[in-house]
Amino acid sequence: MMHPDTELRYINDQIGFGVFATKFIPKGTITWALDDLDQILETEVVESLEPLRQKDVLKYSYRNQHGQYILCWDIGKYVNHSFHANCVGTAYEIELAARDIYPGEQLTDDYGTLNVDVPFECFPEEGTDRVRVMPDDLLRYADRWDLLAQEAFRVYNDVDQPLKHLVRAEFAHKIQAVIAGKEPMLSITEIHYDRKKKTGR
Repeated sequence: MMHPDTELRYINDQIGFGVFATKFIPKGTITWALDDLDQILETEVVESLEPLRQKDVLKYSYRNQHGQYILCWDIGKYVNHSFHANCVGTAYEIELAARDIYPGEQLTDDYGTLNVDVPFECFPEEGTDRVRVMPDDLLRYADRWDLLAQEAFRVYNDVDQPLKHLVRAEFAHKIQAVIAGKEPMLSITEIHYDRKKKTGR
């Protein structure tokens, strides 16, 4: 589920829609949480779909560490990519605001965290040499994303968290242990889908 202070807006014919903040969302806020209305689809199910539905599932879903396709039930599926994303994924089935997000600003993810199946070209952005998202980006840039998540968790308890009730109990306890310095934060590499391991190659 997306943070309640967001809405879907049309951007242009090339990009389509995006998710925008309607109020100030401070750094450390949960911007999205996996919940029980999101669909979790096995690979076999997606592969068996007729082309019309399969196309949309592949476009709007991401893959978890088990290779399952996660299709968000709300506007979360419209969050666009940026190499300078203001939201960061974690191994706790939530995303956090990596920095303060202001009213009218678009919420973005780095699709490199989403276990994409095939490389795809992206719109050029200043301040980065990256021009495409690759299936192994999650391993290549994990240190960068882990650092952003660690910084966001430092203020996690200091900001309003309207989605906190959606955090799974086991993760909620782990997050508080991380914040208290009682255990290390799980790396985002925990959610990497290892295709080689899956196929036995």
